[in-house]
Amino acid sequence: MSQLIAEPVASSTTTPVSVDNTLQNNDLPPLDVLLSPSDTFARRHIGPSDSQIQDMLKAISADSLDDLVKQTVPKAIALKKPLKTGKPRAEHELLLELKKIASKNKVFRSLIGRGYHGTITPPVIQRNILENPGWYTQYTPYQAEISQGRMEALLNFQTMIASLTGLPLANSSLLDEGTACAEAMAMARSITDNDAKTTFFVDERCHPQTIAVVKTRAWSMGITCVVGPHKTLSSFENVFGVLVQYPTTDGLVEDYASLAEKVHANHAMLVVAADVLSLAMLKPPGEFGADIAVGSTQRFGVPMGFGGPHAAYLATRESYARKMPGRIIGVSKDSHNNPALRLTLQTREQHIRRDKATSNICTAQVLLAIMASMYGVYHGPSGIRRIAARANAFSRLFAGIATALGHSLVHETFFDTLRIKLSGVTAEQIHARAAKAKINLRDYYDGTVGLSFDELTNDAEIELLAKIFNISTTEVSGGGMGIKDLIARQKSSLVTALASPSDASRTSPILDHPIFSQHHSEHQLTRYINQLQSKDLSLVHSMIALGSCTMKLNATSEMLPVTWAEFGNMHPFAPANQSGGYQKLFSDLEKWLCEITGFAGCWLQPNAGSQGEYAGLLMIRAYHESRNEPNRTICLIPESAHGTNPASAIIAGFSVVPVGCLDNGDIDLADLSAKAELHKDNLAAVMITYPSTHGVFEATIKEACDVIHKFGGQVYMDGANMNAQVGLCRPGDFGADVCHLNLHKTFCIPHGGGGPGMGPICMAPQLAKFIPKQTKSAEANTDQLAVSAAPYGSPSILTIPWVYIALMGGVGLKRATQVAILNANYMAHRLEDHFPILFAGQNGRVAHEFVIDCRGFEKTSGVKVEDIAKRLIDYGFHAPTMSWPVPGTLMIEPTESEDQAELDRFCDAMISIRSEITQIEQGTLDRVDNPLKHAPHTATSVASDAWSHKYSRDVAAYPLAWVRARKFWPTVGRVDNVYGDRNLVCSCPPMSDFK
Repeated sequence: MSQLIAEPVASSTTTPVSVDNTLQNNDLPPLDVLLSPSDTFARRHIGPSDSQIQDMLKAISADSLDDLVKQTVPKAIALKKPLKTGKPRAEHELLLELKKIASKNKVFRSLIGRGYHGTITPPVIQRNILENPGWYTQYTPYQAEISQGRMEALLNFQTMIASLTGLPLANSSLLDEGTACAEAMAMARSITDNDAKTTFFVDERCHPQTIAVVKTRAWSMGITCVVGPHKTLSSFENVFGVLVQYPTTDGLVEDYASLAEKVHANHAMLVVAADVLSLAMLKPPGEFGADIAVGSTQRFGVPMGFGGPHAAYLATRESYARKMPGRIIGVSKDSHNNPALRLTLQTREQHIRRDKATSNICTAQVLLAIMASMYGVYHGPSGIRRIAARANAFSRLFAGIATALGHSLVHETFFDTLRIKLSGVTAEQIHARAAKAKINLRDYYDGTVGLSFDELTNDAEIELLAKIFNISTTEVSGGGMGIKDLIARQKSSLVTALASPSDASRTSPILDHPIFSQHHSEHQLTRYINQLQSKDLSLVHSMIALGSCTMKLNATSEMLPVTWAEFGNMHPFAPANQSGGYQKLFSDLEKWLCEITGFAGCWLQPNAGSQGEYAGLLMIRAYHESRNEPNRTICLIPESAHGTNPASAIIAGFSVVPVGCLDNGDIDLADLSAKAELHKDNLAAVMITYPSTHGVFEATIKEACDVIHKFGGQVYMDGANMNAQVGLCRPGDFGADVCHLNLHKTFCIPHGGGGPGMGPICMAPQLAKFIPKQTKSAEANTDQLAVSAAPYGSPSILTIPWVYIALMGGVGLKRATQVAILNANYMAHRLEDHFPILFAGQNGRVAHEFVIDCRGFEKTSGVKVEDIAKRLIDYGFHAPTMSWPVPGTLMIEPTESEDQAELDRFCDAMISIRSEITQIEQGTLDRVDNPLKHAPHTATSVASDAWSHKYSRDVAAYPLAWVRARKFWPTVGRVDNVYGDRNLVCSCPPMSDFK
């Protein structure tokens, strides 16, 4: 019998799988250990076992993790005390505790509107996308060949938005509606390109949170933002753009055609913030003259989540493609001349254009955009129309009921939102009645009350609302009939009203591409989702060793609370007394993040790392202005900095002055000092990434901070590399004044294929006083700093870092950082004889990432760094960060979550690729026809009868023995980037093109 059992396949050619024999022969641990919880988390998060850690320490000649840290982290900044974030916790017990916290949220039915609506997340989408690590652990699709699935879903998103808005070009999502409006303002200014035009007009009936975000961005960019009724706008002398809401925040459906004519006649641009569901019934913005349409897709199946995350959209005309912010999916072709998708026009993006970029946006809301696009695919044109018509019908029904009850409508033309002028009862009384029924209505604080109807509205809710608005205790006032009779009569008259389209009605088709008419059953959609998922490489397949991006474990226990109703179904502007659970979550996170960073204050609102940069710089700017030094506008930025840094500095209103780096990658302290002194009267800040973007703990970090402070500036620290600091050193201790934290990196929020993310900031006392005070009312204060639409950005995913930090405790967090540094140094040790390691710190150690130099191979073999990246796909790996921070290099970050066997597999793949390069150099492999130049190899190409390469199919597909058991097949060959940019197609082509 034993002979019939196959031997297990070795997971690595170098490292055997360790076996835990601790409890063999009744060798039980001490009683106190035995009786403690068995599901503690730190050992599940940290990949290497104790024996693997010892093996790796021995390989790099370090005595212990503490010894390695002493060799790596400068002694002057080393943290001398343990983190006070609690003890490590067990998963099951912690989730029970979080359930109790969640129960403090009072989840009322919210009809507040303001861009946030009740929606139904189809279970097939929730289970197969939102809760599926095959979707939420993907990275931004920079490696197109292994990202075809999510890019097809995003192309569907763009096609859906283009169809609904009536504008031909859409991006693949922005952060939220408020941010999208601010981006549209900057885009309009860039397009008009008239220095004399410095005013952006915002109609007063835009959502209050949108006004706040736009005003903040306008202030930072030196734009005059005027808010008022658009009908009073008579002079366009200085106006470059106008923003209106469609329908307005209080529900009015207004015809903006004449406004569009007036705006265009004065060489300005019209931006329309449009409710995406309403566009299934209302005339689309592109048909009445909008230049840019923006909005949120939250109500397409994405929970409110107390404000996020949600995918915003931006659509415009094709001639403005190179001015558009955010990412665009385009259709190109691959090396076999088949259609293939890719991120197009990337030369607009901040990582290339830096301070001249169209935007600082780095994280898109990809996962949420995919959900919204699948919602459109699942329901199709008729389903979306029905959902829209149903919400409209319920609003019309209740409008009739409200007027029959003696009240009146502020607006007679509406889609799904009513503003009601009360009669015989006060707004306070109506809100009290509604609260008793666990319903939130909108309070305009002028005696009127608002209601927004949505996909969740039903007959029972209408009856309940009718009772709330009925001022009579028995019968309907003056009518002598009961509520049920009144509703029945209004329904009867509604049939006739619905049959009469208005002038605002849409006549053009929606979602007419075949993709929206093919997958309407759950069976069909499940297969389509899984078909797309199979085209993408994610963390479920192998490590993603992207330097500076920190693709670590997104644990199941961290993800579970995201979809709990107590967190997902809350409206961001619900009364404050309903969010007790969230407030506890926020309080804990703020305390923990301040402890981890050494700062005094924390602001959770920024909903992306780039937004955190922007927010931190706004704090610095506000600080200088409070000291009567508005002239301080110079921001020093090392040449090695993230591309978002200079872009963020520009939109925050600063002028960028670059600072050089030494040959070893460190900041040139002499150059920094000279430029700080040169600009001492106008110096605002420096932006420093620590450890550096070269993967090194620079020994002069305190001296660099002292230089800036000496000349009156503030130190902004980019927290992208915080995963190397947690528990070892704190930016607040060594001189930084503010930093942002990428919660989607260090603190385990998954990247989601390019979003969501969170980028809260922590800051010193002198900056903490500029944190905006959260308003207690449902109406946002539009006069304070706002970088995101919702008060707490994307709160529903803050449950993830809360669970992570609580589970790990201070001891676990420190050990995770130590192991991240160990893994990086171990990989650098294994690869250093094959690839030059470009930068190292004291004692020759790297931080949590390192850079290998591939530039010399082009001369010796014709192999470029891109060839290595594509060949890695054949081994089943995503390429490390390519050509950044130095062109022609790869930056590798393993994280603490990968065990030694996985590290060795990756190193084996890289060493094997180096061997292939050697064979090219020696002439054994052809310089042109070799596995690197033709990588990646698809199953179709390998199985083809027409194989004509000078190397074997086996070499192409299975370059190492273990690849056979772990093979990931890309579905397209190498994508032609140049062709895609020259032949721009950014919506779904006819299906015939894919046959």
